[in-house]
Amino acid sequence: MAEWTDLHAADGHTCTAYVAQPTGPARGAVVVLQEIFGVNSHIRSVADGYAAAGYLAVAPSTFARVQTGVELGYTEADMQTGFGLKTAVEALPAPGVLADIQAAIDHAARVGGGKVGIVGYCWGGLLTWRSACLLEGLSAAVPYYGGGMTLEAEAARSPRCPVLAHFAEQDQWIPMDTVAAFRDRQPGVEVHTYPAHHGFNCDQRASHHAPSAQLARERTLAFLALHVG
Repeated sequence: MAEWTDLHAADGHTCTAYVAQPTGPARGAVVVLQEIFGVNSHIRSVADGYAAAGYLAVAPSTFARVQTGVELGYTEADMQTGFGLKTAVEALPAPGVLADIQAAIDHAARVGGGKVGIVGYCWGGLLTWRSACLLEGLSAAVPYYGGGMTLEAEAARSPRCPVLAHFAEQDQWIPMDTVAAFRDRQPGVEVHTYPAHHGFNCDQRASHHAPSAQLARERTLAFLALHVG
């Protein structure tokens, strides 16, 4: 079962979130952070997948502070639109969208009744890393090809929960030498790389690589089972 709900951040801002419920009692909860394309059909299917694995899944709209109801595809025009929205969100005064993610974590803990993990893709991967370092109430974090998280300013952060990071070896946005430097800087983070391109997890993108996506999912579910439940 899935529904949309409103999340209320500490600063009074309200954003919507897609919430997918497991069929039985939740073993824990997972916050799912979108790419730059909104909480679109792919992200909803990802949330549904975590619900099928037994978790309450909460996917907040991380664009809501600049534009509501965003649902993009994967054309070049969609990418430009999404990049512009992401740039606008990144320009917000701190804590900006992190306040909405904290509201999603709090909602997930309250409704799921257990521990909370967080998983994000592309820009959502970067936000997942920041959440692991800056927010409260997380027991695990799994960023997928987080754009920018291997840069010096981000790699210098200290995670407050266990982190599993997935990167693509043919990623034109995240050079492998920066991934190697991130791994050296963060020896406590479990880092895996895959023979794929950026966005390999998304089955609606040309860069989808099913074997890598499947292996990353297996590793992610094992990681969540260990740290969330």
